[in-house]
Amino acid sequence: MRYHLIALFTVFVWGITFVSTKVLLADFSPFWILLLRFAVGFLGLCALRPRILTLKERRHELLFVAAGATGVAAYFLMENIALQWATATAVGVIVAAAPLFTALFQVILGDRSALNARFFLGFVVAMMGLFAVGLGSTGTVTLLCLDAASVLGYLLALGAAVVWAIYSLLVKRIGDLGYETVAATKRIFLWGLVFIVPVTLLFGGSIPAASSFANPANTANLLFLGAVASAACFVTWGAAVKHLGATTTTAYIYLVPAITATASILILGEPLNALIVSGIALTIVGLALSQSKKTKRASVRRPTV
Repeated sequence: MRYHLIALFTVFVWGITFVSTKVLLADFSPFWILLLRFAVGFLGLCALRPRILTLKERRHELLFVAAGATGVAAYFLMENIALQWATATAVGVIVAAAPLFTALFQVILGDRSALNARFFLGFVVAMMGLFAVGLGSTGTVTLLCLDAASVLGYLLALGAAVVWAIYSLLVKRIGDLGYETVAATKRIFLWGLVFIVPVTLLFGGSIPAASSFANPANTANLLFLGAVASAACFVTWGAAVKHLGATTTTAYIYLVPAITATASILILGEPLNALIVSGIALTIVGLALSQSKKTKRASVRRPTV
């Protein structure tokens, strides 16, 4: 139960990040938001774990490179750019397909237990809930617009779901090799920044103006994204994946759009309606269905430390 609560806390924070990122996009490009966010997160992790992680085998470095390239650089670049061309709700709904891709990749890797009738039923119910939340949040029956810019945003969000599934499997592998979660996350962040810095300098536009940082709202959102949503939550996500498995943990992503909608209601003052309430309820039911069999197995199996 402990690691289920940790996964729930993580997606709760990540659900709020869509609102924070939308606020920052008024003064920062998606590239600079990403660079600043993970620079703050990396510094925070350095303070927690000053020592350099010693690799057990040199070839393990490839796992950290791949994790930094997918879960830090590619995922957030795709998500942040998608948010410029599509609504936060639509992006959140599409990214929530990550659990399905995680299960499919596990099947490709030989673990057929990842897919079962309960998982698919839970996925379908959760997707129904996510679309209900999306329709309730946008106040229109056209949650997914079909103009060129929006379609590109949707494709980027779908790509983000795929790379997050890959990242979760990489983190599971790193955890199985016995690497400590905080130190491993710090190394992943470092490799992520190696990819993010040149991309930002090439395509991120000019350096944000000093006045942008002087804005208290911007500063607070950057600190929240860097220290909490990145440094703290990547550690908690890694711990959850290590003990629960990639498929079980990523299923909690179903809750992200519901949390985003709730945060928008509470923080931005957006209206609450029956569609949002029913959608959140369906999402929770879908999560429970997809988790039920896995949770039962987890209770009789000692987690790997």
